[in-house]
Amino acid sequence: MPLLSLLLNALWLITGGIWMALGWLLAAVLMALSIIGLPWARSALTIAWYTLLPFGQTAVRRDEFRGREDMGTGALGFIGNVVWFVLAGWWLALGHLIAAVGLAITIIGLPFAWAHLKLALLALWPVGTEIVPAQDADRRRMLGRI
Repeated sequence: MPLLSLLLNALWLITGGIWMALGWLLAAVLMALSIIGLPWARSALTIAWYTLLPFGQTAVRRDEFRGREDMGTGALGFIGNVVWFVLAGWWLALGHLIAAVGLAITIIGLPFAWAHLKLALLALWPVGTEIVPAQDADRRRMLGRI
């Protein structure tokens, strides 16, 4: 991890990133308890890790990144996202939005507010996305694959 990403991630934890990661973890646990929510629990755990250390990583559409559709990027993924939105997505997005507004008040907090806004959008519609190192996504974009 580059030094700048490491520094930003450390500041991120102090400015509330750890609390939102715990929110994602809680969503994962609640989904896992319902057995039927296991696919969402796995995704929520992945995004909890991303929420804990967002700088140096990015969320991309899995079908665009891998170049092929799968179960989570088609019609079933759409249904999965609707279910996720109703059960957990809206309150996670609201938490990120509240954190973003609080951080946007200060100039120093603007990069962290922006990260919370990106995570709020991801919280609304996470099925079919993949968390990858930012360098991999940039490399694929340069090659025209994303």
